[in-house]
Amino acid sequence: MNEPKKEPQAVVLDIRFLVSHPAYLFALGFGSGLSPVLQGTAGTLFAWLSFSALSAAWPDIFNSYTWAAVIIAGFFYGISICHKTGIALNCPDHGCMVWDEIIAFWLVLLILMPASITVQFSAFLVFRFFDMVKPQPIKYFDTHFKGGFGVMWDDIVAAFFTLLVFALWSTYTSA
Repeated sequence: MNEPKKEPQAVVLDIRFLVSHPAYLFALGFGSGLSPVLQGTAGTLFAWLSFSALSAAWPDIFNSYTWAAVIIAGFFYGISICHKTGIALNCPDHGCMVWDEIIAFWLVLLILMPASITVQFSAFLVFRFFDMVKPQPIKYFDTHFKGGFGVMWDDIVAAFFTLLVFALWSTYTSA
């Protein structure tokens, strides 16, 4: 006699899932992706706070060169962990995965720093705008690039546009 097929169990997003594998811990932004609302914003806020805290606590270690290396390594690691986490969640770009926002916003901060708290907050808002609204070409990358690379890449493009806004702003305000 044939046994009935079992439906796959829905993954419960909680602390148990978060710590069940290192990939999930990173992909979910050390818990910031477990926020019940606006996970991407929570991940970006985590990125801002962690960048500021680590740079202030250990400036000799967390300098521009170290941050650049962390961001590059974090991008490539992010491709793998977001792919793995997407499979585990049965959703290739689940909103709880915020490693992409973390790496992208660290890149924004690396380029803009040192900057006033007002500039940092403005960068936070502009980055969130580009990441949430996804104007073209960000939307193109979001819809056409899949898997871990797709998860990571559209946020890097959002970071690029954030930095472009600040470059243009700087050009026109200093002229």
